[in-house]
Amino acid sequence: MAKVLVVTSGKGGVGKTTTTAALGAALAMSGRKVVVVDFDVGLRNLDLVMGAERRVVFDIVNVIQGDAKLSQAVIRDKRIETLHLLPASQTRDKDALSAEGVARVVRDLREKFDWIICDSPAGIERGATLAMRHADIAVVVTNPEVSSVRDSDRIIGLLDSKTEKAERGERMDKRLLLTRYDSGRAARGEMLKTEDVLEILSIPLLGIIPESQDVLKSSNLGTPVTVGSPTSAPARAYLDAARRLIGEKVDLTLQEDRRGSLFGKLFGRRAA
Repeated sequence: MAKVLVVTSGKGGVGKTTTTAALGAALAMSGRKVVVVDFDVGLRNLDLVMGAERRVVFDIVNVIQGDAKLSQAVIRDKRIETLHLLPASQTRDKDALSAEGVARVVRDLREKFDWIICDSPAGIERGATLAMRHADIAVVVTNPEVSSVRDSDRIIGLLDSKTEKAERGERMDKRLLLTRYDSGRAARGEMLKTEDVLEILSIPLLGIIPESQDVLKSSNLGTPVTVGSPTSAPARAYLDAARRLIGEKVDLTLQEDRRGSLFGKLFGRRAA
C-alpha cells in the first residue's frame, strides 16, 4: 500500500529539501517506486537538488489546473529508474494550490507509487498545511538550536490537528530527524544535545544527520547526497533512516566524518 510522507519543519534552512531528495533516493535504491513532490510553490528548489531543473516543462500547478496530465509533469530521475519528481511552479504563488486539486493529485500518485514524499515549505502557511494534510507519516526536521526546536514543536501541533488523520481521530506517525549535528559543539554547550531535543519534542528519533560539507557539495552538483556521496557520514545516516522507515531494525548511531569512525549507539530504544 502506498505511503505518503511529509518532510516538514517550522523553520527554513534546516534541510527539508536535502532530506526529501536523500530519503527519496535511498528508498528508490531499495527497490521502491518513489516520487518526491515539491510543495514550495514560488521558490522551487527540489528540482535543483535532484539535478532536473532543465527538464521541468509542467509542474504540480499545471496538473491541478488541468493544463497538463500527471504523466506529463512527473519527471523520471536519470540515475535511479524508480525515482521520480513532481516539481513546483516557480512563477505562481501558493494560492494556486487548491485543497481539492492537491487531494486529487495525491490520490492519483497513490495508484502509481509506493512512496510519495512531500517537500513542505517552512512554517504554517497554506503550502505547508496542504503538504501535510494527506500524510501517513511525518518527518520533522530540526537543527539542534532553540528557535528551530520551538518552531518544530508548533508544527507537531499542526500535524496532530490539521491533517486527515487528525480529523479521523487517528494518531499521526511522527519521526524526528536531527540535522547539522556536531557532537563536539554539543558537548561544549554551543548547540542542544540530542537528549535535550528529544525531551522537548517527545517524538521518536529517526536519525541524526551530522554537519558535513558533503551535503552542500552534492546539492550544488544536483545530486542527492545518498547518490553523490554514498559513503559519507550524512549519506550513511540518511540510508539508515530510510531503512527504519520501511520497518528495518537499525541501531541508531551517530556517524561522523573523522577517520570514518562510528560513535556510540544512541537512544536505541527511542529510534523509530
